[in-house]
Amino acid sequence: MATKIYVPCDTTALSMGADDVASRIEHHAGVQGVAIELVRNGSRGLFWLEPMVEVETASGRIGYGPVEPDDVQGLVEAGLFDGASDHPLFLGPVADIPYLKRQQRLTFSRIGITDPLSIADYRAHGGFDGLETAISREPQGIVDEVKASGLRGRGGAAFPTGIKWQTVHDEPWQQQKYIVCNADEGDSGTFADRLAMECDPYMLIEGMTIAGLAVGATQGFIYLRSEYPVAHRILNEAIRRAEAEGYLGQDVRGSGRAFDLEVRLAAGAYICGEETSLLESLEGKRGLVRAKPPLPAIKGLFGQPTVVNNVLSFAAAPFILAQGGQAYADYGMGKSRGTLPIQLAGNIRQGGLIELAFGVSLREILEDFGGGTFSGRPMKAVQVGGPLMAYMPESQWNTPMDYEAFGQLGAGIGHGGVVVFDDTVDMGEQARFAMEFCTVESCGKCTPCRIGSVRGMKVIDRIRAGENREANLVLLEELCETMVDGSLCAMGGMTPFPVQSVMTHFPDDLTA
Repeated sequence: MATKIYVPCDTTALSMGADDVASRIEHHAGVQGVAIELVRNGSRGLFWLEPMVEVETASGRIGYGPVEPDDVQGLVEAGLFDGASDHPLFLGPVADIPYLKRQQRLTFSRIGITDPLSIADYRAHGGFDGLETAISREPQGIVDEVKASGLRGRGGAAFPTGIKWQTVHDEPWQQQKYIVCNADEGDSGTFADRLAMECDPYMLIEGMTIAGLAVGATQGFIYLRSEYPVAHRILNEAIRRAEAEGYLGQDVRGSGRAFDLEVRLAAGAYICGEETSLLESLEGKRGLVRAKPPLPAIKGLFGQPTVVNNVLSFAAAPFILAQGGQAYADYGMGKSRGTLPIQLAGNIRQGGLIELAFGVSLREILEDFGGGTFSGRPMKAVQVGGPLMAYMPESQWNTPMDYEAFGQLGAGIGHGGVVVFDDTVDMGEQARFAMEFCTVESCGKCTPCRIGSVRGMKVIDRIRAGENREANLVLLEELCETMVDGSLCAMGGMTPFPVQSVMTHFPDDLTA
C-alpha cells in the first residue's frame, strides 16, 4: 500500500520551494523503491513552517517543516516515509501543533487536509452538505438561516449578511439578479481570501451557489485580485469540475434551479475593493466609486439587484446551512457572532492564519500565537484591518476582537489582518504613508480624498521639518475631519484614521 505524502501547492508554499521539495521526494522514493502517493494539499496556514511536509501514518499525519529542497535527502535517510522522529525538522502529529490545536476552525476546517481540487475529498469532509440543505429549503428559509447565524460581512464593513441577502431576495424575481464575490484582497497583511480560494475552492463555489438559490440569482462572478495567478488557475479548474458534477449549471444537483459562475480578473487598483468601484470595473469601466443610494442590493451590477460579499462571507455559508445558523452564532460575543479568520503578519515570529471565535484579545493573538516579533525586539504598534485603520498602542492590546469594542477605540477589525511593528518603526513616517497611499490609490472622484491626501502628506512633511509646527498640527486635525466627513467612500473617509491614531498615541514620533 502506498504511503501518502502531502506537500502544499498554495502560493506561500510554492514561493518557499514546495515544487522542488515534492519533486525530490518523488525522486528519492523511486530510488528506494518505496511506493508513495503524493498529494498536493493546501497550506494549513502555519507559514513559518512552510513548506510543511506531512506523512500519513497509522497514528495520524506526521509533520516536518520548514522543509527546504536540500533537506529532503536527510529526511528520507532519517525515515521520512515511515514518519520517523529522528530529524530536527520533525514536528510530530500535525493535529497536536499548539498553534493549530488551539484554534476554532469552522470556515477553514478543511484547508491543509484535503486535495483542493478533489470533489470526492471535499465531499468526504462535509463539503456540499450546506448546498444539499439549501436545495431542500425555500429561498426565504435559506435567508432566515443566514440571519440566525448573525454573520456580518467579513470584508471590512461588517454589514449583516442576512439583511443584504433579504434585500435582494425581496426585489421582484422576474428579473436578472447577480451574486458578486469581492476577491480583490488588497489590504496589507491579509491572505485569508487567497487561502480559501487556493486551499478549499469548492467552499466558495458552494457558498455563492447557496446565495444564488437564496435570492433568485442565476449568475455569479468572482472578481479576483489579478496578482493571484495560483488562485486563478485553481478556481477555474474547480468551476469546470463542479459544472461536470452538476454542482453548477442549469440544473444544480437536480433542483431545477440554475446557477453559473465565472472568474473575472481585477484591474489592479486598491479602490476596486470598494463594492461600487468593483461593480464599475466588472462592467468594463474605470473603477470609480458610485454615490449611494441606490444600494447595489437594489441597483447593482448592470443595474440589477446584486449581492456583493467578500470571499469569507460566502465561505461561511456552507457551515451555516449544514450545521444551522444557531451553531454558528454559538461562537463569538455581543453582536460579533461566529469566528474570525485572523491573519497575523508583519514583524512577527509565527505568522499565519488563526481562526477563532470573536472575543479573543489582541494580546493573546500576538503573544500566544505570534510568539513575539521576528526581530526579537519589543512590539510598538499593531495595525488591525488594513492600511486605513488605526495604529494601536500596547495599552489597547487587551481589547477583545469585537466590532463594537474596536469601534469604541476608533479602531476597526476590517478583514482581520493584523500587522505588527517593533520599536524601531517611525510612526510619523507611517502617518505620512497613510496619506501617500491615498494619493496613489484614490479614484479621484471626490475632492476631500483626491486633494486632501496630497495636502495631508505635505502638512505632515512640514510638521516633521519643524515648520510652524503648532499651526500645522491644527491644520492636520482639521484636514482629517474634512476627509472623514466629506469623502464619498471609505477610501478618503478612513485614510485619516491611522494619521489621527499617530497624533493621539505616538505624538513624539510625528514631531521628531
